[in-house]
Amino acid sequence: MPELPEVETIARDLDAAVAGAVIARVRVYRGDVLRACTPRTLGARTAGATIERWWRRAKHAVADLSNGERIVISPRFTGAVLVEAAAWTRGRHDYTTLAFSLSDGRAMRYRDVRRLGTVSLLDPAAFAAWEARLGPEPLDPSFTAKAFAARIAPSRSAIKAVLMDQRRIAGIGNIYANEALWRARIGPSRAAHSLTPVERRRLHREVRKVLAEAVAQRGTSFRDYQDPHGGRGGFLASAKVYGRRGQPCARCGARLRATHAIGNRITVWCPRCQR
Repeated sequence: MPELPEVETIARDLDAAVAGAVIARVRVYRGDVLRACTPRTLGARTAGATIERWWRRAKHAVADLSNGERIVISPRFTGAVLVEAAAWTRGRHDYTTLAFSLSDGRAMRYRDVRRLGTVSLLDPAAFAAWEARLGPEPLDPSFTAKAFAARIAPSRSAIKAVLMDQRRIAGIGNIYANEALWRARIGPSRAAHSLTPVERRRLHREVRKVLAEAVAQRGTSFRDYQDPHGGRGGFLASAKVYGRRGQPCARCGARLRATHAIGNRITVWCPRCQR
């Protein structure tokens, strides 16, 4: 599932490509990806609006429209937002669920093989209510070690599960929780409240570092993720634990272990470095 670095890449690319463009019309091919709107209302509330900017909130790409509406896209496992030239037409097997025709002749389409992602249209009140359920952004300058500690210290859940809880901290998912915990030498099943102040500061630092590095490498392409131009992220080559179960630890040489016991997601860790 795309996490903060992948969706940040998507949002930046879309902003560079289509900010200032006007939506001429919308074609919806598979309406089951829509939330908070119907195909008819999506078209009626976006046609003629200018895309003022694309940005990211947590794991979601957000488009601000000139009429106050916001398009919120959650790509999840197989979703991709692609910008196409005027020659694009939908083929039988290209998995496009909807396409925004732009006034300059281009198309901005949402493609989703398994249709697990969603496209929402939210007015200002609905957007505020939606955003209120999300935690702070970990790369924001205001997200200090003290703010991080306040978010995780009260919880008795496994620290990895706490890192991935979008209500506590926005944008961190399975890949970067694994990587940050390995870097910080903290076992993923440790209860969050048991971390010492030193460990919390170290984990805060490594969370921010690994996310920033992944953004610089345009995210991680493991299976399906691609950016708006069809490109792939390069962070997987830098991963120390994710996707490396059974391989030697890059730090101590011990064989990496894996489990699905934390949130039913694959957790890979070093039994020696992360006791």
